Amino acid sequence: MVSLYNTGLELANLLLGSDLLNQSWEAISKLQKQNLTLLEDPSLPFSVKYQIYENPSKGSVIAFVSSPNCAVNHLQQEFRELVSSDQITSFDFLRTRSNSSSISIHKAAFTLFASLENELSLLKQQFTSSQPLIVTGHSLGGSVASLFTLWLLESLPRYGAQQILCITFGSPLLGNNGFQKAMSGHPAWSSCFLHVVSDKDPVPGFLISDHNASAATLTTPTWYMPFGTYLFGSESGFSCFEEPQSILELMIMSSRCAESENLHNRSQVIDYGHILEQLKNKAICRGISELPDSIRDPFQAGTYLLLEATGVGKLQENVNLSYLAMNIAKRAEVQAKHKQNVFDPFKISVTKKSLTYLEWYIKNSLEEAGYYDKYKTRRSRSRDEIESTENLIKHHRTLKFFWKRTVTEVENLPWKEGKIRRKRLLYAATNYRRMVEPLDIAEYYGRGKKDYVLHGRSEHYKLLEKWLAGENTQTYQRSQASSLTVDSCFWAYVEEAVISCQGLKGSPQDQESAREILIKFEQYVMDMISNFLVSREIFLPQSSFMLWWNEYSKVVGNSYTSPLTNFMNGGFRSYA
Repeated sequence: MVSLYNTGLELANLLLGSDLLNQSWEAISKLQKQNLTLLEDPSLPFSVKYQIYENPSKGSVIAFVSSPNCAVNHLQQEFRELVSSDQITSFDFLRTRSNSSSISIHKAAFTLFASLENELSLLKQQFTSSQPLIVTGHSLGGSVASLFTLWLLESLPRYGAQQILCITFGSPLLGNNGFQKAMSGHPAWSSCFLHVVSDKDPVPGFLISDHNASAATLTTPTWYMPFGTYLFGSESGFSCFEEPQSILELMIMSSRCAESENLHNRSQVIDYGHILEQLKNKAICRGISELPDSIRDPFQAGTYLLLEATGVGKLQENVNLSYLAMNIAKRAEVQAKHKQNVFDPFKISVTKKSLTYLEWYIKNSLEEAGYYDKYKTRRSRSRDEIESTENLIKHHRTLKFFWKRTVTEVENLPWKEGKIRRKRLLYAATNYRRMVEPLDIAEYYGRGKKDYVLHGRSEHYKLLEKWLAGENTQTYQRSQASSLTVDSCFWAYVEEAVISCQGLKGSPQDQESAREILIKFEQYVMDMISNFLVSREIFLPQSSFMLWWNEYSKVVGNSYTSPLTNFMNGGFRSYA
């Protein structure tokens, strides 16, 4: 956990020591000089200019600048507006099934990007993943640079992200909480963005300084949220941060300080080239002896030194740096836990072991009532049976836990990647659902409950079923019985039929309702049988289906006929 301290300071030192930031700002400066007249005329509407600078030894740089040169006095109230996901079709790939309506992007930035979309589309086609590329921009130009980078990343193979870096200087926040969550679900993309912010520049915090100043210190969602890595710089030093809520707090404090200092000079445009030169000459070296007594944890210590390096304590006198460090460290630890990869090889190995055990259990249940009924009516008569039951419950829970987390993670992926992942997992997911959901059904009805499909079914089973339906898999005519019953809810319908069968003995109203349900169930079962979609185990003498059939045939009598009664009376034992 000490890595945050090392990474934050060392990454900042590495970036400032390298030529990347200077190379980016030089490209921006050249473009600004080429468009000096436009940049200095505040009466002109906002527009964006870009230029490609080729460097055979270092790769290409694409720079974006906005005109006029964006300072606080140019920013009006309407500048805060967001554009919702249904109006930003160019970025549909960010949408997932769970966030399809929650993603919004800064309207001014998207409008500028859209004005260049046709030109940028041609530029995107020229780029190959083998070419190193820096995309950079200042202020609103940085926002457009971020959108172009994101648009470019979506068109590249996964490894292509390693060749791209987007560096912005003094850019306002780009999207809302939904946008930030979509980006956090794509860490390979998020790591391509570096945002440089000076404590003297009020523009980066403009979109949050008034609207969410109070909300930013809470855990509630805010209007605008940062993403990627932020390099904060001040006269005291510099450091990098990645945790969004912590970045938001730092931006608010920096913005307040910048606004107070520039109160009489709101048209000032920050010279990041001069700031980079100053910071490059600074070397940060702090000793543990400088830490306050309240900081004891190594991770908190590292965070404290990061904050101190940025000069946060000097921005506002009433800032308790120790308290802020402890809060940021705590949130970063929580975030690290949430980032644990569900597709860890060890976890997949464990699930394979659980599936293998379940397959063994199914095979060894065929001499009894089948694995559904064996699990439902499990009776432990010997030590081996007790151990077998305990193992089955353990493996059942292991598989459910794994797949619930897997489904949640896949559903939160950007649409394109989520589709690819769903397709890869489809066979295993369908096999899991058909093997494990019957055990859930057995537990549900074993507790005397009713109507599993409406009231008891886990959401992840419903989503897995949608995955299968969404792939438009071709159906084929089976010539023999399925080893697993295809409909994972089959046993729930059997249990409801058992309940309805009792209704045939009740009042006339109950009888009519039960008869309708049972007729539909007969049709459903006969369709499954005709297409060989049920396992042979349903015909085992002590299975719930056969117990239902024996009771049902007595109630309806010998005079009643239907396709199912004809099949059952005529030779179900020959079912292949």
